[in-house]
Amino acid sequence: ITPDQEVRILLLGLDNGGKTTLLKQLASEDITHITPTQGFNIKSVQSQGFKLNVWDIGGQRKIRPYWRNYFENTDVLIYVIDSADRKRFEETGQELAELLDEEKLSGVPVLVFANKQDLLTAAPASEIAEGLNLHTIRDRVWQIQSCSALTGEGVQDGMNWVCKSVNAKRK
Repeated sequence: ITPDQEVRILLLGLDNGGKTTLLKQLASEDITHITPTQGFNIKSVQSQGFKLNVWDIGGQRKIRPYWRNYFENTDVLIYVIDSADRKRFEETGQELAELLDEEKLSGVPVLVFANKQDLLTAAPASEIAEGLNLHTIRDRVWQIQSCSALTGEGVQDGMNWVCKSVNAKRK
């Protein structure tokens, strides 16, 4: 693998959104025992000829100020939302908006995973996109993808988009 096939992915979102479950799902690891992330996890996953180095940073409120320490050289931002946790949509929207304003993340493609679609109370991706005003994003490519980190549904579709947008950006 050559360095231009290495991709640095930042996996962010509020606590309990499913980031670590998603990461383990990508790495085909056991997801039965997952505890809240204190600090961060890093995994490298092979996908479509790329080596994806995924940085999963804890999402608790007290950890979020440290997110900015990881912005440097990010190729893709994956933002995970708990689609069933409607009372935190405003908070998650605020955090995402702040990330999109970060200079070091300027122009970085964003994949929003509308996670936990396996739950009956989950809001559909279209409703989340609307609520987050994703359609107003003009300075980068973005995608919202329904998924369930638990069942794995939709996860590969999202990662295919990630590889496509990295390819497009590097041409």
